[in-house]
Amino acid sequence: MKRTLLKSKLHRAVVTSADLNYEGSISIDKELCELADINEFEKVDIYNINNGERFSTYVIYGGKGEIGLNGAAARLVQPGDLIIIASYAVYDESEVKNFKPKILLLDGQNRVK
Repeated sequence: MKRTLLKSKLHRAVVTSADLNYEGSISIDKELCELADINEFEKVDIYNINNGERFSTYVIYGGKGEIGLNGAAARLVQPGDLIIIASYAVYDESEVKNFKPKILLLDGQNRVK
């Protein structure tokens, strides 16, 4: 059996920008992605703490501290909103027993606490 588990999470990230005219995706600080084991172009789920919106998109690397929603997703957030960014992976049953996701708790400047 295979199971889908939370692989990594950026918890309480602050949205720094929302750009309707970009092609689409979420721009995330490259260093945060590396710490959380999130690859560029990887699918992520976004959970907006402020308004309850939940949606999926893909990652592109952004600048230091950047958490920017682009394209249609920009309509679902406002700069300053707190969001959760979650990535998932499929694991074999043998991997599940000792598995622990990478969870990064962020401060108001999108730095790891």
